[in-house]
Amino acid sequence: MGNDVAGAPGSATSFARTLQFGDSMFPIGGFSFSGGLESAIQKGVVVDAATLRAFTLTALQQAERGDGIALIAAHRAAVAGDVDSLIRIDEHVYVRKLSDEMRTMSVRMGKKFTELCIQVIRAPLLRKWSECIETSVSPGCYPVALAVNFAVQGLPALAAFAVHQYGLAATTLSAALRLMKISHVETQKILYDLNATVEPAFERAAAASLSDMSGYAPLKEILAAVHTKAHVRLFMN
Repeated sequence: MGNDVAGAPGSATSFARTLQFGDSMFPIGGFSFSGGLESAIQKGVVVDAATLRAFTLTALQQAERGDGIALIAAHRAAVAGDVDSLIRIDEHVYVRKLSDEMRTMSVRMGKKFTELCIQVIRAPLLRKWSECIETSVSPGCYPVALAVNFAVQGLPALAAFAVHQYGLAATTLSAALRLMKISHVETQKILYDLNATVEPAFERAAAASLSDMSGYAPLKEILAAVHTKAHVRLFMN
């Protein structure tokens, strides 16, 4: 579907475009959210590099078992041009976001990502997906938007999954730099370490079905809910 848009799989062009749409500078607002980290620090759950690593790893594991499964399924549906399946998958993502903050983050980022990608790529499926979001046929969660983008470019699901996991880890660690006493060196060490989890996580998620989606991490969900009601807040809800 997208091979006329992207370079050949494995080419420098494909690699560069993977970096482009996974770049933290891509303006979709992810930096505005902490994913519950702000509350975790305020409540003393995250206090140092070790607990920050544990918190970020939990977020990645939760994403693997939830958003990651949906992302891979959505990539397959987008390659097939199956909009009905994309809508169904998007709903699976949305209803599994337990806190208002997580739903808001996913929908805002997904909508903005789709809008910008239409301007850059101009692929028909992206326009169709944008229409589904604008008419409230589908909520437009970020993992599905990312999957559609990569599919229309002929970029593999593994690349989209890696971008999603990396972006989640990088956003969390970037927020930590603004919220706690930790150095850039420490956060880069954590990120380097956690990057090694991406490929095995992809293999597990790719072997799962939508019915397997489950992001059981109760403390993280509670912290996200607490953040929504916090009086002092640096990040959005």
